[in-house]
Amino acid sequence: MIEKVVYLEGIDPLDLYGVNNSLYEKIKSFFPKLKLVARGDEIKVMGEFSEIQRFECALNLIINHHQKYRHLTEADVAGIMDDPTAAQLTLTEGEDDVIVYGNNGKSIRARTVNQRLMTEEHKANDLLFAIGPAGTGKTYTAIALAVAAFKSKTVKKIILTRPAVEAGEKLGFLPGDMKEKLDPYLQPLYDALHDMIPPKKLTDLIEAGTVQIAPLAYMRGRTLDNAFVILDEAQNATANQLKMFLTRMGRSAKFIVTGDLTQIDLPQKNQSGLSAAVNILKSIRGISVIRFDQRDIIRHPLVKDIVAAYEQQEENQINNLINNS
Repeated sequence: MIEKVVYLEGIDPLDLYGVNNSLYEKIKSFFPKLKLVARGDEIKVMGEFSEIQRFECALNLIINHHQKYRHLTEADVAGIMDDPTAAQLTLTEGEDDVIVYGNNGKSIRARTVNQRLMTEEHKANDLLFAIGPAGTGKTYTAIALAVAAFKSKTVKKIILTRPAVEAGEKLGFLPGDMKEKLDPYLQPLYDALHDMIPPKKLTDLIEAGTVQIAPLAYMRGRTLDNAFVILDEAQNATANQLKMFLTRMGRSAKFIVTGDLTQIDLPQKNQSGLSAAVNILKSIRGISVIRFDQRDIIRHPLVKDIVAAYEQQEENQINNLINNS
């Protein structure tokens, strides 16, 4: 007899349990050898290991059915339980642009041309560069791909990293231990993960080291096997740091590097190693470069205008330098 907590991912618990827990009771009826206790987005399961495995497989099919058809009835549950193999075949037909289902059944999709290209290219390449302006969904799409790979057991862990450039002079003045000092620089990565993994499960995964979020300097000396690794804000990494990071790639690893060459925070912009890395590596088989642009911006409509205005200013400055030389 063992005990396991199963986290509900990709569905609102209310949709799974049904009115007056009718669906939950229907599911329970197919597992008389298990003791099930549901609390919010967690189900505590007690019983033999083989029965718990059977329950988890059935639960995944039920959740996938709801994700695809946006409804769930007692008849749906019974049909899935009567013939799980047929249900699995039906669910895999007609896949759309959903990358992964997040919390409460939220579908996380590739919403723009380059986001869709990014999802396709990552299937064929182990190293992907995603370059472009703010608001294009580079990081969010990369994290969605990482979570999808983890959920499908393609990788065993997720590693997210960023250069903590601003930490150079200010870090010592921030309160708390090293983790508390660095967390503000890594918060955007936490925010994306919180959309895709239930909070309690995410906490457990971080504590177990299965999901790791750390500054780039912490990657030195490591070999990253069976992992989906994302380097975010790579424009703030020097050439040596980027080389160090890229050579951490181990067996069965996927790497995505994201960056915006217009937002370099290094003391000298020419210290950034991102542009050089792309130029050096772009022709190597197994490496792909996706260049996002204004068409991919999915934040407030004003963001497109802001990006365009700054690009125009930079172009004017270059023209003035040329004309005055």
